[in-house]
Amino acid sequence: MSSTSATAASGGHHPHPLRIPNFQRYWTARLAGTLAQSALVLIIGWQVYGIARLDMSVREAAFLLGMIGLVQFVPLFFLTPVTGWVADRFDRRRIGQATILIQLCCAAWLGFLSWQGSLTLAAIFVTAFFLGIARAFSGPAFSALAPNLVPRAVLPTAIAVSSIAWQAGMIAGPSLGGAMYAIHPDVAYGFCSGLFLIALIGVMTIKPVPQPPMLRDRKPLTQMIDGLRYVRRNRLVLATITLDLFAVLLAGATALLPVFARDILQVGALGLGILASSMGAGAAVTAIWFSLRPMTHNVGAKMLVAVIIFGAAIIVFGLSKLLWLSVAALVVAGGADMVSVYVRQSLIQLHTPDAMRGRVSSVSLLTISASNELGETESGILASLLGPVAAVVVGGVGAIAITIAWARLFPELRLAKTFDPPEMGDLPQT
Repeated sequence: MSSTSATAASGGHHPHPLRIPNFQRYWTARLAGTLAQSALVLIIGWQVYGIARLDMSVREAAFLLGMIGLVQFVPLFFLTPVTGWVADRFDRRRIGQATILIQLCCAAWLGFLSWQGSLTLAAIFVTAFFLGIARAFSGPAFSALAPNLVPRAVLPTAIAVSSIAWQAGMIAGPSLGGAMYAIHPDVAYGFCSGLFLIALIGVMTIKPVPQPPMLRDRKPLTQMIDGLRYVRRNRLVLATITLDLFAVLLAGATALLPVFARDILQVGALGLGILASSMGAGAAVTAIWFSLRPMTHNVGAKMLVAVIIFGAAIIVFGLSKLLWLSVAALVVAGGADMVSVYVRQSLIQLHTPDAMRGRVSSVSLLTISASNELGETESGILASLLGPVAAVVVGGVGAIAITIAWARLFPELRLAKTFDPPEMGDLPQT
């Protein structure tokens, strides 16, 4: 980032993002929505594993945990071209409202079944599928909306501040969800429903913002393909997206946290909440740092180093038999992952024309979901074959190997010094 941009990003010539009313509402909605989502993920995972363990072995139950991730990924995979086009074609606020409402209904439905005592694995899997559909449309709309709410010069700061809301939700959501679940499962689902309602109100109060111009002379299918074509041609964006995809796909240990909490560390539901919050804690501290001191130099190299640290921390977590060491390893992993997220999102948002942000964000979010949900599936399958400890360790080693390979395959990433994009004339045409 140039010195002028850095000054602007730090708030020297523009208001801090949280002083902008529309961004305040967006931030509140993201915090409440993330609290609800992260709590709901933990609750669903714990219930699936608990029900499965009634008549299944540890490895068989771990496999089912992986399948929950797959069920949520399938709709995202098939809908990605459509969701990105929708985010660029229609009011992003309305899309956000609709997707939050669907998630609210899913949480309330699971709560009702739990209260009735009729909640089954089949019902959880079907509901998880609809949650996957909602998140497929929600992600591109929310990601593409944020840059419309703040001046371009403070966008990296806004990304860091937005990440604080995300990570705060990731920290508190699992802990609160675990505590609510300890009272009763239907209380936990009611808690999630209330948070989704707050998020819905937050998005509904965002005032209208400029929409990108609609390309009426292009067919919808062509416009959908444009997002994929843009990512393929912009090697820096391609490198950041695919590095995150493969690193987290291999080293994603979150799906196996119920296994570690119940059968390895033996810390129960509350311990699971602590473990699930640990990565968010490390990420939140890092996000707060970047909101105060935006990264300005050697951004590509720092991303590569961060992913290597992430892989090493996951290895330590897999080998640990002590709760405090496991928590510490996950905190470090979360902080390192936040560095990667910050660099990736800043590069993507600043290098992408607004008219294409929805479609490019949908591709980015597809890879994020692939790394998360498919990572859960990979972890579950690998754990069923090798055991949970070996699965996590192998994944951490794989993330380090992928990072080293990407440093050689994509020198653009290794050599990227700032977030500054090339001149618009150098960008692929939309």
